[in-house]
Formats: sequence, structure tokens, C-alpha cells
Amino acid sequence: MKTPTIPSRRAFLRTAFAAAACTESLVTAASAATAPATAPATVPGLKPAAGRFLYVAVPGIRNYLEYGGHGLLVFDLDRGHALVRRIAARGLAADGKPLNVKGIVACAATRRLYISTLQFVTCFDLLTDKILWEKSYEGGCDRMALSPDGQVMYLPSLEKDHWHVVQALTGEIIRRLDLKAGAHNTVYGLDGRHAYLAGLKSPMLRVADTATHTIGKEVGPFSSAIRPFTINGRQTLAFVNVNGLLGFEVGDLVTGQRLHRVEVQGFKMGVPKRHGCPSHGVGLTPDEKEVWVCDAVNERMHIFDATVMPPRQIASIVVRDQPGWITFSLDGKYAYPSTGDVIDVATRTIITTLKDETGAAVHSEKVVEVHFANGVPVRHGDQFGIGRVR
Repeated sequence: MKTPTIPSRRAFLRTAFAAAACTESLVTAASAATAPATAPATVPGLKPAAGRFLYVAVPGIRNYLEYGGHGLLVFDLDRGHALVRRIAARGLAADGKPLNVKGIVACAATRRLYISTLQFVTCFDLLTDKILWEKSYEGGCDRMALSPDGQVMYLPSLEKDHWHVVQALTGEIIRRLDLKAGAHNTVYGLDGRHAYLAGLKSPMLRVADTATHTIGKEVGPFSSAIRPFTINGRQTLAFVNVNGLLGFEVGDLVTGQRLHRVEVQGFKMGVPKRHGCPSHGVGLTPDEKEVWVCDAVNERMHIFDATVMPPRQIASIVVRDQPGWITFSLDGKYAYPSTGDVIDVATRTIITTLKDETGAAVHSEKVVEVHFANGVPVRHGDQFGIGRVR
């Protein structure tokens, strides 16, 4: 089936407003007026029945609407990362303005996708693009993790003392974990048995037993508070950004010990314009042969050989802005820094950049891949660039 082309900006908005008039509006009138790139409804007729798609939540760089507006943008991996459609979102503050997006997760089995903002979690139906529910949680919301079967979500509060364990289909709270760690980034292991919890106020990585929702282990201490991190598929190693380091540290998830400190060579650390952390973003290629780490000040992605320990620096790639996140396509072919550059992993070259329907550059730290076959989702990726060798 041939996928229709993206309409012009004027036609796009005219069609979207017409659709909104005959269906339930998914955004308030206030948010519809915030920016031209903010579409109030999904454009009809642009949803292919099969393919690989990158779902990009915006505003995915703080609350900056100039980097793609507000909503959920869908890009087609098999058509050069062309924009397929914009899905309307909520996540609005009391004044009607879009809140910062904090995280994105999806599950093919339950056919749902979730976006967290500063105050809310919004649940989308991947079949219809409709919002099924939106809930606020005490203490706000940060970057969550979803179990592989899509049933349970570990939801950090917004840099406060606790995580909520949530029944993902309904949004109801199962349990609260008070760790007093400045709850922040959260990762689920591929086998669903453990969740990994990192906070801005702690150098320890906590490991939760997801059968009992209790903390069974701590890894560290690392040299400073933990920022973004990732894990390998076998859940034996963690690769961790920390404050004050251009590079990353490596932890042993089995013994709980910190193993290595890896500093980027040949570049000055400097002060980044966002996050306050020189390297905010680290990811493993799915085959776990390379570690990619963000360098905000020098606007580069640094690549390390992960087949040796400690990992060895082998290359650097210039990107179009200060990167603050990195993840990869499921097949390992593409790297997605938050700058919206699409990098061919094999050749280490930028092959395209993400753009919205107006031609504006799209930047986001919150992206996830979903595959469809016969009109239904069949596979999903992860926002964290976790290793997939099991």
C-alpha cells in the first residue's frame, strides 16, 4: 500500500481542524492556539497498516515548542524517516500550555503507548491514536519504565523521594517505594524480573525485584549522583552517566561494585546549556558492541568499543546541537540522539534529520520505536538504548 505524502502546512492544519470538529477534541482550545506546529487532531488517512515507526514526543526538550511543537510525531523508518502524522496530546499545565515531556514507553502486546509529563501520565491506544486515560500522581512524574508485558509501570516522582508502582492498563497505584533518592531515570530489564531505579540525589543504583516490588540490591556507589544510564541484555552491567564527568562509569549488576570510570579523551568538559551534566545520555547498540555517550558542550556523540573492558574510545560524530539523550533502532542500524539527527551506525554518518510538517527541526529526548503488521503493533523498542544480547 502506497503511503500518502504529507500535506502542506496550510492543508495539514485545515484538515486537522475539520477532523476536530466532528470528533472529540484531544486538546483544549488554549493549547490549540499555542503554536502553528501544534495540531489539534490526528490527520486522517495517513496511518499505514505495516512498517516500522519512530514515535517522538514533543516538547521533548524542556517545554520548547520551537523543536517540533506539541504532540506525538510519527516517522516512517522505511521511508527515510519521513513524517507520517502528528497525534494530538494532552499533558497541559493549568494555563493550557504544554508541559515538559519526561518519558515515553510502549508495549506492542497491550497496544498502548504512554507519555509522562511533569504532572501527568497519558495513555494512548496504538491502534486508534486515541487517548484512553490521563492521570496525575502525587509528586509529579519523571522518566518511567514499562514491564515487557506492558502490565506494570515503575513511575518516578519528579525528583522527589518516591517511585509509584502502577498497574499500566488502568493507571492505578499498586505500591509506593520511598527511597529518598531524588527519583529520576528508571529502566526495566528485558526479562521483566528487575527494574533499575536511579535518583538525582544518590550515587547508588537500586535494583527492584518486580515480583515483590521491593529493593533487592544496590549497585555502587558511583562517583557522583546518577544521571542517564543503560544496561546490557543479560543484566550484568550498567553504563552510567554521573555529574561532573564527560564520559561514563561501568557497574557490575551481579556483585554491586563499580568497575570502571571512562573519561572522554581529547575534548574539554565545559558547561552545557541544559541538564548541568557534561554527558547526559549513554546507550548500548543492540548488539552491545559499542557504547555511545553524549557530549553536550562539544556537540558530539563519542563512540566506545564495548567488546573490551574498560570500553575504548574509537570515534566521534558532530551533531547539530547539544545532545542530551541517545537511543537506537531495534535493528541497530540507526542512532537517535536528541538533536533529531539520524545516524547510520555502521558508517557513523548523519543520513537525515527529523523535521515536522512545517519543515522545522524536531529535537526530542523521548522517542520509542513501534513495528506494525496487518494493522496491529507487533514489536516495540525502548527509550534508553538498552543492550539486547540475551
